[in-house]
Formats: sequence, structure tokens, C-alpha cells
Amino acid sequence: MFKYSFALLLLCCFSFFAQAQTREELERQRQQLRKEIEETEKQLNSNKTKTKENLLQWKLINNKVALQDRVIDNISKEVRLLDNNIFSIQKDVKRYDRLLDTLQKEYAKSMVYAYKNRSNYQFLNFIFSASSFNDAVKRITYLKSYRNYQQIQGENILRTQELRKKRIADLGGSKKLKSTTLQTQSKELATLEIQEKEKDRIVQELKKQGKTLNNQISAKKKQMQKVSNAIASAIKKAQEAARREAIAKADAEELKRKERDRADAKATTKDNTAATGNTKSVATPRAPAPAKKVGTSVLLNAENIALNNSFEKNRGTLPWPVDNGYVLMHYGANKLPSGSDINITNVTISANIGAPVKAVFNGTVSNVLTIEDMQVVIIQHGKYFTTYSNLSGVSVQKGQDVNTGQSIGRVAANLEGVGAVDFFMSNETSDFDPEKWLRRK
Repeated sequence: MFKYSFALLLLCCFSFFAQAQTREELERQRQQLRKEIEETEKQLNSNKTKTKENLLQWKLINNKVALQDRVIDNISKEVRLLDNNIFSIQKDVKRYDRLLDTLQKEYAKSMVYAYKNRSNYQFLNFIFSASSFNDAVKRITYLKSYRNYQQIQGENILRTQELRKKRIADLGGSKKLKSTTLQTQSKELATLEIQEKEKDRIVQELKKQGKTLNNQISAKKKQMQKVSNAIASAIKKAQEAARREAIAKADAEELKRKERDRADAKATTKDNTAATGNTKSVATPRAPAPAKKVGTSVLLNAENIALNNSFEKNRGTLPWPVDNGYVLMHYGANKLPSGSDINITNVTISANIGAPVKAVFNGTVSNVLTIEDMQVVIIQHGKYFTTYSNLSGVSVQKGQDVNTGQSIGRVAANLEGVGAVDFFMSNETSDFDPEKWLRRK
């Protein structure tokens, strides 16, 4: 019986500890979410003071509402955990009730038996009625064990009552905590309702600007197409330059080979003449220079292949081109307030106007150009290219080597008057999602 009670105590303690650990984890997640909400709120307030309603505000309020939804979901999980804990405690209390009932009945029986056989005469009579000395010793041992059993019964009852009392206190604490959590959930739901109204207001304001926004989106598409054309042109020029360099290098190697062949032929002629007096000889043909492997990029050479491999190994860990940036548009399809989509081949990152834009990896500036009053920098990393569009104050030039984190220009205002940089990643054959290559925030 004692073992049973002790095991039950351990089980309850372990269950409570595991529950507490889970709640602590939820609390940490909630604190992180609230921190992100505060940061989003700061960006929203900062943007409100500078411009009228725009796509950035719409994205920020959407993000804020999504974060608030996650907070409420987090609290709902905690409520479910508390409900499970309350149910578990109630089961424990009922289990203790049944155990106490059994213990008290057994103890009452033993006390009645002890009362009926309490006189010394009966005690001595029980011992002296033994058939032998060994039997008498066994009877004495039995009586001592019986008295110990009664004592253990009493202790088990007290211990079980204490455990039951503790679980009832836990039950009260859990119910109080659930009540507090539900109040918090109610406040968060009220906050969500306010945010939803603000989101609807911004959407309505943007819809009023429908024609202006459509013109901006149309202009944005044209800009992006011009940047994409510039990237394709830069890649093509880099390929042509690489081919010319490879051809020139191959021609130089061929010239050296022919000179070596002529020198070898002369040496062979002299040797044959000296040995046999025969002036006719045949030069030993040399093996042709090894051909470039099929499928190997023309942009890769001995100088940049290590850089190219290093760039590939850093996929998913590249730094962002701006500090404290916020993704305004993702690679691919982006939903607009009007309900329509815009497809882009880059990621648009909002940041403060004038904030430094940095190279995400070592490389060589392939081109610096101006497209519709915005500056564009294209950097080559082996067979890969990164492009930074919508810059001002560019501080690098074509052919310059740059390092990871080096400032190459500053963030300029976009068509809405919001600071933003368009970041592209591509290779010889296609563009791809930059966010899959950048480190997770």
C-alpha cells in the first residue's frame, strides 16, 4: 500500500513538471510574438508619419494581424493544457478518495480486532497456547508484525490525505490560472478586432487610390522588366568576355605548344643526324590540349571556381543586403489589396531611405547602370549573379572586387515614396528565390 502511494506521488509530480515545462515553452513563444508585434507596430507608426496609406502599411498590418492570431492560438493551447491538467488533477483526487475509503475500512477492521483482543490475558493465552517453543516465537513475531501493519496503515492514511490535500490545492491553482488566461485571451481577441478594423480601413483607403496604385504597379512591372533585361545583358556580356578570354588563352597555349613542337623537332633532327647521319626525321606528335567538360559553365575558370563553390555552400546563410529590412514583396506571386496578383523575379525589401545596401558575398562588380533614375549594381560570384536595384549614391564601379558586407550604395525611395531595395539572384540559365539563399531572420 505504501509503495502504491509513493509511486502515485512520483507520477503526479512528473506530470505537473512536464506540464509546467510545456507552459513555459508557450510563454517564451508568446513573448517572442509580442516582441515581433511591437517591432511591426513601430514600423507602421513610422510609415504613417511619412506617407499616406501604401502597400507597405498593408503588408505590415497583415503581418501584425497574423502575429496576433498566433498569440491567440498560443493562449488557446495553454487553455487546453490547463483543461487537461485540471482533468488529470480531478482524476487523482477521485483516486485518492477511493484509496482513502479502502484504507480507512481496513484500518477500522484492524482496530476493532485489536480492541476485542486488547487484554494481556488474551495476549498471553495466544502465546502459551502454542504447540511448541518455535510456534510461540512465530506467534510473538506475528503479533509484532500486526502492530507494525496497523502503524503503517495509519501512516498511509495520513500520507494519502496529505497528497489529496496537495492535489486539491493544485486544482484550485490551475482553475485560478485558467481564469487569468481566459481573461488574457479575451483582451487579445479585443486587440485583434481593433487590428482587423485598422486593416479594413487601410484596404478601403488603398482601394480609393485604385487608379494610382494600378499605375504604380504597371510602372513597377516595367521597371522590373528593364532590370531583368539588364541582368540578362550583363550575364551575356560576361559569357562573351569569358569565351573571348578562354579562346585567347587557348590560342596562346596552342602557340606555345607549336613552338615547343618546333623546338622538339629541331632537337630530334640534330640527335638523328649526329647518331646516323640521316637528316630526315619524324617529330613525335603531342597529345591535343584537353577539351572543356561538357556542361561546365563558360563563366567558371581557375580564378573563380573556388569562389563559386563557396557561394553555393553558403546557400541559406547569406546575409541580407540591408539591416532591419522588412520583406514587402516575395519572389513569385504577391497578392495585392485589390485581390489581383503581381509576379516578380526578385524580393523587395523595405528599409529606411538612405540605409546602406551591402554585398551579400565576395565578388566582382559586373555592371553599374541607371534605369529610370534608380541605380542598379550587378555583382558576379562565379556563375552566380546578385543584383541590387533602386539604389542611390552607388559607391562601387564596374570591374571592382567587393567583399561580403561591403556597402555598395544606399536605399532609395520607391514609386510610393517608401524606402525599398529590389534584390535579384540568378545564374546563366534562370533566376531563383533569394529568400532561400539568405539566412532566416
